[in-house]
Amino acid sequence: MVFLSNEIISLREFTEDDWIDVHKYASQYIVCKYQPWGPNTEEDSKVFVNQVIRDASSAERTRFALAVTYNEKMIGSGEINIRDFTNKVGEVGYIVNPEYWGKGIATDIAKLLINFGFRKLNLHRIYATCDPRNVGSAKVLEKVGMIKEGRIREDLLIKDGWRDSLLYSVLEQEWEK
Repeated sequence: MVFLSNEIISLREFTEDDWIDVHKYASQYIVCKYQPWGPNTEEDSKVFVNQVIRDASSAERTRFALAVTYNEKMIGSGEINIRDFTNKVGEVGYIVNPEYWGKGIATDIAKLLINFGFRKLNLHRIYATCDPRNVGSAKVLEKVGMIKEGRIREDLLIKDGWRDSLLYSVLEQEWEK
């Protein structure tokens, strides 16, 4: 059971009823416009939450998808996935209900997940990608101390065609500083 928090937000395991709050943001085009999924139907949101709950009970857990709460409301999700056990590599991602954009919440989510990745999962390198048009997300990744490594060309098929991704990462020894 994973629980992460700071003075502003907390990240906790998902419960079945969370699909309702997931649907509040995942059904909005603005939230998923740079993603291969969405906008979600109610069924899509239920399937997501049920999959995350199943993944959490996996014997060798690689996916830590957590519900984000702010002022006792579930307003988003944050994820860290172990992509390579041998080389100790993880990937982070986050989604926040647009009603809460501009409050530093995505930055807090990323910091909590990266810290968890290095301190509890013993990762060496954590990376994240974002659409080059998603300026807000790129700023979050830079703000948490990730370094832009470059651009991966046409690596993700989304609604409007192939998407490039900006690649950011942080190493364990850089995070310690």
